Amino acid sequence: MEALLVQYREMIRTELDRAVDFWLKYSHDKQYGGFFTCIGKDGKIYDELKYVWLQGRQVWMYCRLYRTTERFCRPDILEAAKSGGSFLQRFARVQPADGPGKCAFCLTRDGRVVKVQRTIFSECFYIMAMDELARVTGDKEMQNDAERMMDQVVHWVRIDSSGLGRPPQCGDAPVNSMAVPMMLLCLVDQLTEGRAGLAGKYRELGDWCVTQILQHVQRDGKAILENVSLDGQELPGCQGRLQNPGHALEAGWFLLQYAKAQGDAELQKVAVAKFMDVPFLTGWDKQHGGLFYFQDVDGHCPTQLEWNMKLWWPHCEALIAYLMAYSHFREPAMLDKFTQVYDYTFSHFPDEKAGEWFGYLSRQGDVVLDFKGGPFK
Repeated sequence: MEALLVQYREMIRTELDRAVDFWLKYSHDKQYGGFFTCIGKDGKIYDELKYVWLQGRQVWMYCRLYRTTERFCRPDILEAAKSGGSFLQRFARVQPADGPGKCAFCLTRDGRVVKVQRTIFSECFYIMAMDELARVTGDKEMQNDAERMMDQVVHWVRIDSSGLGRPPQCGDAPVNSMAVPMMLLCLVDQLTEGRAGLAGKYRELGDWCVTQILQHVQRDGKAILENVSLDGQELPGCQGRLQNPGHALEAGWFLLQYAKAQGDAELQKVAVAKFMDVPFLTGWDKQHGGLFYFQDVDGHCPTQLEWNMKLWWPHCEALIAYLMAYSHFREPAMLDKFTQVYDYTFSHFPDEKAGEWFGYLSRQGDVVLDFKGGPFK
């Protein structure tokens, strides 16, 4: 088995190198800074709009690779990360009269705001980018910038959401969407790594996130629902029945990572039994392989048009989750699941010819959208 794991690692190493090479070659905007994100299958830019989620993710990835993996500790990668970080600091924020303000969702090539979403996620990826860049540059003010934005996001989520620009409507009941506490838990891990003082500051927030995520375990533990009420009850209609296997798996490894850091053995078990076993049992396509994107817990056809497509990111989350679980518990069943997901992932998503991965497949596993980068990938 160890030999097989070494084989898997070498394949993943090779694919990582090819993916990084692709983005280094095609995505850098040398004129205005930052990165092109709408990139066709052969590397051609098909739209110059710049999406803040992806600017932040690319800065974070370059910095994390530079900081943790010797072969990526290179000047060109660091300079690209700095360029992306500078672009974000100059243009991402939509400044109000006071406070850090919202971040845009989409910018023009030269940094003018095109669209602002009424969610927290552009801000979250801004935080991840600034914090990781601060770690490799030693820029304390940049770290403070990330923490200030984090405080603003927590205020929107837990105290007053009016700053998001989404006024409540009389028929729209408040919802606990799993994406929000998941993302905050991810940020707690990001900001507190190696920082004892911040670990204390964000401990209560981390515990709150865990409580919020666990509310999504429903139907006597047999389902992970994407949306529940604020007091953890199942919601009526399509919204309440929605399942997202990729999100559940992502939450699973976030929970496992947090539980390990806190020494919480019971939460470690819950993370695997509920957020890794259940999504695989219900979300794996037994006919064609791969993970469904959306499901209805009662078996109705989901209303999302892409519900039965196979997307790259849930499979990446599954690979992380099952390998992390196997590394921690050494249970063969976790390695078996990892192997099953690995075999599907590496036989369907990589583009052997041009490099990088296709992101959007049909249920049968055929490429539907052939670009390598878009508004969300």
